[in-house]
Amino acid sequence: MTTRVSFAFLIAIWASVAAAQESPTPIPSMTEESPSPLISPEESVAPPPAPEQTPSASPARSARISFVPPPLEGTISLGIYDANGKLVRVLHQESNLSEFTIGADALVTQWDGRSDNEEDVPAGKYRARGYLVGRLNVEDLGHVAESPPQNNPGTSVKVKLMPNPLANDKRSTMNLAAGFDSDGSYLKTSDDLPLFTVSESPNLTRVLVTKAGDKSLDFWQDDGTGLHRFRISNVDQMMAFDCGEFQLK
Repeated sequence: MTTRVSFAFLIAIWASVAAAQESPTPIPSMTEESPSPLISPEESVAPPPAPEQTPSASPARSARISFVPPPLEGTISLGIYDANGKLVRVLHQESNLSEFTIGADALVTQWDGRSDNEEDVPAGKYRARGYLVGRLNVEDLGHVAESPPQNNPGTSVKVKLMPNPLANDKRSTMNLAAGFDSDGSYLKTSDDLPLFTVSESPNLTRVLVTKAGDKSLDFWQDDGTGLHRFRISNVDQMMAFDCGEFQLK
């Protein structure tokens, strides 16, 4: 099912490009201009003053990023990482395929060379990579009196992912962590790339995640009035992909 969906999507990419190449370029129409009326010296008008010169803006920094999405239905989160592997920009968060430009043989997006703080990053080598997240199930277990298990010393849990057949990779693993902001709570990678919204609860003070099974997690969040617990299953329904390295000038 998922492979057919991805194949049909790629067929649509190729079809759109073929249609664009076959479209004739419109030829501008030529119209004869009427001669300008003669102006006597007495009627001549002084030319307008030259506009004030303003400093030209620096050229925009932009990097083109393209990739073929893994054959799985879901949403895409994509991050930009520096040469040290640090996440400098969340470029896409839970985006649909329609939010990308269809290129010749891949999806295309642009990065303006800025960090999440809207600051220009230094020139150099960067890498774009991300995850396609499938249909995860969230069960709301409500407010609970018990505390989370204390045998979870880390801030993340290890999860097995589905192999990406386009990359010919083996069944890989990743570390999932809990995150929150003013909009609610979410699952994220251990290096802070948001992947999946858990709830839209405001005023959270802390969140954490614990392992509940091979393919399930317990997500705990606190808004100051008590702990709220969610069970998230099918967490293996994710595929990783790599857009490769590029140079930002």
